[in-house]
Amino acid sequence: MRKNVIAGNWKMNKVLREANQFVEEAANKAPTSDQVEAIVCVPFPFLPSLVEKAKGSSIKIGAQTMHFEENGAFTGEVSPVMLNDLGVTHVVIGHSERREYFAETDETVNKKAHAAFRHGLTPIVCVGETLKQRDANETMKHVEKQVKSAIEGLSDKQVAETIIAYEPIWAIGTGKTASSEDANEVCSHIRQVIQQVTSKEIAEKVVIQYGGSVKPANIDELLGQSDIDGALVGGASLEVESFLQLVEAGTK
Repeated sequence: MRKNVIAGNWKMNKVLREANQFVEEAANKAPTSDQVEAIVCVPFPFLPSLVEKAKGSSIKIGAQTMHFEENGAFTGEVSPVMLNDLGVTHVVIGHSERREYFAETDETVNKKAHAAFRHGLTPIVCVGETLKQRDANETMKHVEKQVKSAIEGLSDKQVAETIIAYEPIWAIGTGKTASSEDANEVCSHIRQVIQQVTSKEIAEKVVIQYGGSVKPANIDELLGQSDIDGALVGGASLEVESFLQLVEAGTK
């Protein structure tokens, strides 16, 4: 049985004092359950402090992106070697904001997925369509291309350990949410795509999250769907109480 994975994506928010307070409280209050995994993906400057504060708790600390090279002349970038050395466990790859503003492509997403596994990190790979693509009935085709590109060349074991986050771009930070049925339809398609590339056994192991204006008010309905195994959460992960409510929902 797949566990629910609730991952908060803070994006470019908070200062270190606020981040420390959040993780201290979350570490003390987060439920410990085999049914749910709680991750907070935070800005780079916070990583060392938060990894330390999360030790001994059920909270895991993730990064929001990384470079695919181990080192080199890449000013301003952070490598998977650095993240692993800090004790980071997860890394978000290919978020739509990275694709739109920072030239992330299907090719670099694949390179980063390989690099993550080489250095003991679990990739959270983001896929999703624009409103224009949805209105043109191109959602399934577009998401299928993104998924196939992301997992190309990975071993079956690595694919099984990859977390896929389906985030319709039109629902991120807009207050709009795909209906639970629509979200599940795409997540189910993602699982079918993975099955085509690997096997039914592998596809059934892959955690597929939904992301896009997820909040305590809609999390139960989303997690009640057959192929949604958690959430990648933006705004609702910035307040510790709402984040903990989402994690608690994952234990049910």
